[in-house]
Amino acid sequence: MRIAVVGATGLVGDVMLTVLQESALLRDAEIIPAASERSVGKKLTYGEREFEVVSLKTAVEMKPDIALFSAGGDVSKEWAPKFAKAGCMVIDNSSAWRMDKKIPLVVPEINAAVIKPNNKIIANPNCSTIQMVLALAPLHRAYGIRRLVVATYQSVTGSGMKGVRQLEHERKGSEGEKAYPHPIDLNVLPHGGSFDKDGYTSEEVKLVNETRKILDEPQMRITSTVVRVPVYGGHSEAVNVELDRDFRLNDIRGLLEQTKGVVVQDAPLNNHYPMPIFARGKNEVFVGRLRRDFSNENSLNMWVVSDNLRKGAATNAVQIAEYLVEHKLTGGN
Repeated sequence: MRIAVVGATGLVGDVMLTVLQESALLRDAEIIPAASERSVGKKLTYGEREFEVVSLKTAVEMKPDIALFSAGGDVSKEWAPKFAKAGCMVIDNSSAWRMDKKIPLVVPEINAAVIKPNNKIIANPNCSTIQMVLALAPLHRAYGIRRLVVATYQSVTGSGMKGVRQLEHERKGSEGEKAYPHPIDLNVLPHGGSFDKDGYTSEEVKLVNETRKILDEPQMRITSTVVRVPVYGGHSEAVNVELDRDFRLNDIRGLLEQTKGVVVQDAPLNNHYPMPIFARGKNEVFVGRLRRDFSNENSLNMWVVSDNLRKGAATNAVQIAEYLVEHKLTGGN
């Protein structure tokens, strides 16, 4: 088994390499780290293994079975089809392919079955989408979701190293490259991505459209507000859910406790609830602050937190790769 990691020197690529080493199914695979020409020859060390970065052209020529992409939409648009043509299964973390009707958009615990042998490119959803739909899918199956109102509180790590460095520079009082149009330290920015003519940002639009596609509900009513906050550990979301049918809160809690990949932390009287500082470095999605919304019928509020570099990106991509291997959907099988 050969697995290429395209964008291996980036923030998500680094975590992809780490998660691959943690995978019981994939840790013995031959890893091909690939990046731009300026990174070719760079040595990367993970545990007892050392890898040398190669160019994308070389990576294609090495004919990997699977390629995990996290190098931005432009690189994915140009290179994912080249890897696919060489017989490789591509799992892409950018937004380049997510809304393409021919490309499956996958959170394995929810809809891995949509992957077919002829799907050579598979899209990894946006980080904020992944954690939210993993918590919502069991509720939708049991009760039906009528409407979602979402506010996200997203880590600077969602902006890559550029966002992390801006926060670090500001905390040190030094100058440096900026990811945001305003200071992020001791501040929150109601701004994720670029604004459209209606005043929504690209991150907000992704959250709406991707949720509809993953849950296979193209008309689901969803509205969102994306906020960037000065934390490292992960993304947090306040989610208001209106269901088609009434519920008992204990039943909701039980459904979530039985959902693979979800950890319920819901004892607020003991100050026990999800927080990004504790989600950092973990693969699970943490859910808490479960409570009925008394202002609207059949509605509840929930608080959802996850490490956006892990389940929100690298872990989800590696889980898709594991599914491909387990179901013999790669060229190497």
